[in-house]
Order: sequence, then C-alpha cells, then structure tokens
Amino acid sequence: MQIAHVEVSPTKLSLQVPYRSATHPAEIEHIDVVFVRIETREGRVAWGCAAFDGALTGETLDQVLKASHACAERAKDLNPLNTEFALAELAPLTEGTPSVRCAFDIAFYDLLGLAAGLPLHRLLGGYRYRVQTSITISLGTVRETVQMARNRVRQGFRILKLKGGVNAGEDVERVQAVHRALPHVPLRLDAEQGYTVQQAVDVARALQDEIEILEQPTPAGQLDALREVTRRSAVPILADESLTDPASALRLAERHAAHGLNVKLATCGGLHCGRQVDAIARAARMMTTVGCINEPALLIAAGLGLALSSPNVHYVDLDGHFDLVDDPTHPGFDFDEGWLVARDVPGLGCTVEL
Repeated sequence: MQIAHVEVSPTKLSLQVPYRSATHPAEIEHIDVVFVRIETREGRVAWGCAAFDGALTGETLDQVLKASHACAERAKDLNPLNTEFALAELAPLTEGTPSVRCAFDIAFYDLLGLAAGLPLHRLLGGYRYRVQTSITISLGTVRETVQMARNRVRQGFRILKLKGGVNAGEDVERVQAVHRALPHVPLRLDAEQGYTVQQAVDVARALQDEIEILEQPTPAGQLDALREVTRRSAVPILADESLTDPASALRLAERHAAHGLNVKLATCGGLHCGRQVDAIARAARMMTTVGCINEPALLIAAGLGLALSSPNVHYVDLDGHFDLVDDPTHPGFDFDEGWLVARDVPGLGCTVEL
C-alpha cells in the first residue's frame, strides 16, 4: 500500500460548556486541532487528528502545524501497513509534538483496520465491545458542582469525575455534596497535582467511602511524593500527568508510585505508545485507565479501541468530545446510558467532514 496524498487541516472547535480546572483557571471556550487525511493509491481514506493541551505538553499550534506538514511529506514514501517502520521514520519529526505523532499513528492504524476489514478494537485484541465512561465536572462552587453533576446524569452519564486541586478542603465538600445529591453514582476525583502528601492522604481518608480513585494528587515530577501517597492512601491512586511515555510508565512501575496509569493517546503519542504503557502496567500488576483531553470524537474512537482491546483497562474517561458543538467527526461508536459501544466497522469507523 502506498500513500498518494496527505492533507493537513487546522480547525478551531468551540465548547458548548466552558471548561475550567486547576491547570486551566481561565475558562476554555474553544480548542485548536489539526486533522490529517491520508488517501492511498488504492483509494482508501484514513483520518488522524492532533489535539493538544499546551499546559500538559508545551505544544503550540505553530509547532503542531510545522510537524504535521513535515510528517505529511515524509509519509508519502512510506507503506503505512509497515506500522512499526513508518512510525519510527516519523519519530524524529515529532519530537516535542506527541499530538502529531498520535495523529499519524491513529491514521496508520485506521488504514491497517481498513486493509484487514477489522474494527480497531478487534484488530488490537477484541476483549469486549463496550465500556462505561466517566464525564468530567469542571471546577466550581459546591452549588455549581452539584448542579453540573445533576445535569450530566440527566444527559445519561453514570460515572462522574470531579476536577479539584485548588483547595483540598473544598474538594472534600464538593465531592460529599455530589454524593449526597446522587448517592448511587460512582465518583472520581482529579486533584491535578494540587496537594501535598499529607493533604492527599487526608482527602483520601475523608472520601474513602465516596470516591473510586484519586487522580494525580501531587506534582508530576515528584514521584517519591506520589509513591508515599500511594503507600498510605485509603483509595486507589492514579498517575496522570506523571505519565508522558512508556519510559515514564516504567519509572512509575519500578517505584510502585501509583496503583494505576492513565493513558492519554494525544499526550503520549498514540496507540503504539499507549499499548506499550498498558503492557508495562499489566506486567507490574497496575490497572490501566484510558483518558483524554478536550478532543474530537475521532481521537475518542482511537482511545476506545485501546480500552476495548485490553482486559487490564479498569477505568475509562473518554468524554472529551461531548461538549464540542462543531466536531466534524461522525463517530463510529454509540453512547448508551453511560456506555461507549463500538460498531462493527473497519478501522476507526469514523468519517470526517471538513
């Protein structure tokens, strides 16, 4: 198979519900993404997408566009079905831009699925066909948080993840208020690196009957602090910002610094890296979570393929597309009462209309 044409299309997408968190105190009302369309000489069309969060990876739109165009030019000489070789050739061009590596990665896997006639989740392992996802509740007052939680449940979500990390005491109040209002809805708390070790231990103890997991309670680079929280915590601890690639996953596993690893394809570089992280987690007897950033449904489909393929994925947080009002992606999956359900469509199963 040979690539005949690659299109790189920057797009600005609006959020229906503005997003606010400890790392994004100013409300986010739109995101910049770059879609990649690959057409082969055989007439097959595959899609990728670079979505990025500069606060997490340091990427800018200019950097992402430059790397995308460089990869598009190089990709014309590659056979995308030789996935390992093709991605290795693009790796030097995507240093510092994992979102671009992810875009071409998922496009190549899309082509692989199309060539094989298999949906992504079956191509990668076929462990299940549906999984429950949480939906994120952004920062707000106690009253605002409860209202947002009620709205999300009315929309069909059955697991809620609350953003925190600015004030540990207020985080406890917000979680407890939502638990009282919605006692049968599982809750998770993302502290976004905002706690000291003692604050994290205290929050975990106070909420041990209210939350399933506590995500990234301490600063990303302080693995000893994260390990100490994990050792003392009353609830499972998830590493998020501390995880950037397979090498960082290995360091976390070696130190037993968390109970689980949160894989985000957009920030770690795509399915190739994501599968390596999951393999490390499985070998270390750590659970895998598949998460996301604010991103189109095309990227969510790729994350879903990974989540459905591995028995080690215990939690899923694939909600980054729900509030995009102008996402050009037509998803290849369904949403049913909190469940993401794959369709039996080859590749990512998505089409994009730009």
